[in-house]
Amino acid sequence: MLGRCSHEFSWPRRAANGEYYQVCLVCATAYQYDWKTMRRGDKVDAPVPETTTVRRRSGKKQPTWMPRARRLRSSIPVRYRGKNLSLWYEGQIENISQSGVLFQGPQQLPANALVEMIFEMPEEISGQKNSNVLCQGRLIRVKEAVEKPVVEKSVVEKSGNGNTADSFGLAATILDYKFLH
Repeated sequence: MLGRCSHEFSWPRRAANGEYYQVCLVCATAYQYDWKTMRRGDKVDAPVPETTTVRRRSGKKQPTWMPRARRLRSSIPVRYRGKNLSLWYEGQIENISQSGVLFQGPQQLPANALVEMIFEMPEEISGQKNSNVLCQGRLIRVKEAVEKPVVEKSVVEKSGNGNTADSFGLAATILDYKFLH
């Protein structure tokens, strides 16, 4: 590749100093990342990992509240299934963050189930257009079914009764993902 990398970026990570950065999954180069503008910045020599040990002074309580991960609201098609099952279902992602996805789909899966999802990673995160990923996740929340009208290409019945289909709200954490080529 003559020193050039196609750069497939990880989710933005937060360093111990509070600044965000992204790492290329191909060449392991780290870049600054600005959540407000959702843009990558200059190359970072050696980011301080977020897993550094924090020493606590005895008697002084550290805050335990962590801010919620920033969400990208968009309508992205998603295919999902229970881990290692053969049947895929088609749904729609409502929002996505570094910690997980919220999506609607026709099939309810049990809470805490492992799930596989295929969708196009937003360019703001991956740095590329048309970056399809296969995600491994765990369902953490399942909403009851909501009836939505189904639009069919065939002629609507003369009785005027519209067909409806159940759509379930599913929230899943992202445990792992890989780019599909």
